[in-house]
Amino acid sequence: MNYIVPITRTFVTALVLILSATGLWAAGAEEDAAAADKEDKEYVTDPTTGEMVEKPQYGGTLTIGRSEKGLCPTADPYFSHGCVLYIMSQGVLEKLSIGDWGIDRDIYDFSGFATPLSTLRGALAESWEISEDGLTYTFHIRKGVYFHDKPPVNGREMTAYDVEYTFHRNLAMGEFSEAEPSPGLFFDGWDTIPIESITATDKWTVVFKLKHPDPRTLRSIIDPIVNLIVPREVIEEYGDMKDWRTLVGTGPWMLTEYVDGSSVTYTKNPNYWSDDEKYPGNRLPYIDELRGLIIPEHATQLAALRTGKIDYTGVHAYRMFGTIDKVKSLQRTNPEIVITEHWVRSLNSFNMNTQRPPFDDIRVRKAMNMALDFETIHDTYFKGWGNWTPQGTVGNDVPVAGIPFEEWPEEVKKGYMYDPAGAEKLLDEAGYPRGADGIRFKATLTWHDAADVSYAELIAATYYRDIGVDLEIEPVPGAELGPRAVARDHDMIATVLGTRKAPFGTMSLYVTGAPYNRPNVSDPAYDAMYEAARLVSTEEEQLPLVRELNMYAIERYWAVWGEELPSIGATQPWVKGLNREWQIGNTQMEYVIAARLWIDQELKEAMGH
Repeated sequence: MNYIVPITRTFVTALVLILSATGLWAAGAEEDAAAADKEDKEYVTDPTTGEMVEKPQYGGTLTIGRSEKGLCPTADPYFSHGCVLYIMSQGVLEKLSIGDWGIDRDIYDFSGFATPLSTLRGALAESWEISEDGLTYTFHIRKGVYFHDKPPVNGREMTAYDVEYTFHRNLAMGEFSEAEPSPGLFFDGWDTIPIESITATDKWTVVFKLKHPDPRTLRSIIDPIVNLIVPREVIEEYGDMKDWRTLVGTGPWMLTEYVDGSSVTYTKNPNYWSDDEKYPGNRLPYIDELRGLIIPEHATQLAALRTGKIDYTGVHAYRMFGTIDKVKSLQRTNPEIVITEHWVRSLNSFNMNTQRPPFDDIRVRKAMNMALDFETIHDTYFKGWGNWTPQGTVGNDVPVAGIPFEEWPEEVKKGYMYDPAGAEKLLDEAGYPRGADGIRFKATLTWHDAADVSYAELIAATYYRDIGVDLEIEPVPGAELGPRAVARDHDMIATVLGTRKAPFGTMSLYVTGAPYNRPNVSDPAYDAMYEAARLVSTEEEQLPLVRELNMYAIERYWAVWGEELPSIGATQPWVKGLNREWQIGNTQMEYVIAARLWIDQELKEAMGH
């Protein structure tokens, strides 16, 4: 007897799942099923990639997994110091700019940790211009943007006066001149921006005047997390916006529920101002509800991803995927989940306190790098996953400011290559011979608990022991690492290298007296180079000077390089609209991106979720 089975979308999905699970899925079958599936759906062209994709659809709930560390204890960006990546108001409040989601992904794919200034477009500011002398920045505020319809703001239109109010509050200017500036200013470089005045000259125009030109100014105005625009009424009524219940913004999401230690829920703003940048006429967001499940244990988060309780990990999955084994395990058990790699920075590197013996001697710092066999560690301990090639403070692949390893001077490169005999010779020359017990000196490495402590223990017990260095590993919680760095009471301390954030801001960490100057550098020549870079008029002029600062730091071995592992993103197959995007503006991450994604409800249901 012959049976005729209608080839529906649900049937195709079920067939794919069955054959994939049994290992019988073949390329030919996949093509046939895809063709049948395509006939059952409406497709559009993604203008950023040129690929045919399913037409966006509205409705549904998107769930993101978060740890308790993945939520800032305040909803007020003014108090976001130290937790700028995790602020609860992400996607609720908005900045003057955002990354252009509609840009050709061959120009920039948003897969990195920072968005180039050239890819930012207007959000709450529709446009801006800079005077020829670089002293005046004029912003034209977008009309037709309304705050959420909740007390005490009640859905009024946002204006230039809200922008003026926010910046005055953050910078302790105007009516806030007797108050303290936001503690988050340091993270975004605002602590040294030469602002003279900020004035709303009318309802739709804000003018920033500078004391002298500074190429960081535009990014510092339009992109930092601390400069999310807040309404005056909330601050005047409650004193601040720390309590999530008082959070009122202009963004695609409204924070409607927070259950401590359990979940955070956002609902769609029905009066959001923006269309999808890819598909004009499609008002954002597509999804009705956005949920963050608070799951402290990484293993439990991974289990929730496997079982479909989490749809999208966003940027915080790097804690969940600490090893290649976990990634491969997920790929074996759930081949349908889309895995993406994002190159952000090395978390396995550390600084040496250059003002404390023995690390005040460049020969010792150089020896600490030469003692490590980066390539063998990469092949064995990290099983070939990641990048072992040494990088500077700024990532080697950052345009202009980064310096590929092969372009480093030969003598400098030798100081980052495995040569234990050469390392021992340098230590002898520096006056640290082996004692009767074979030990040259003892030191402590203060290590971040988010990084791989086993890696630190490995290099201490093998490579450093081999050259006569007795290294003790001291793991500390992430919240404690910052204060320890500021106190500078350490021998060596975990740091990040190869950073893909704004290059000039990254190099500011080595300025004498900078709060987070982990190598405790006090170098007048470096300070002078930094000051010269700070005073140029444009970013184009500044980046070559940043490159020189980066090379200066590399040549002085202020840090020991450690393997760079990619941050991992994981997305369920029913989440649509995402390619490899990581963030679309400084700290505009998963909650902001989520407003541009949609759920294939039929596929999700067919897969049993």
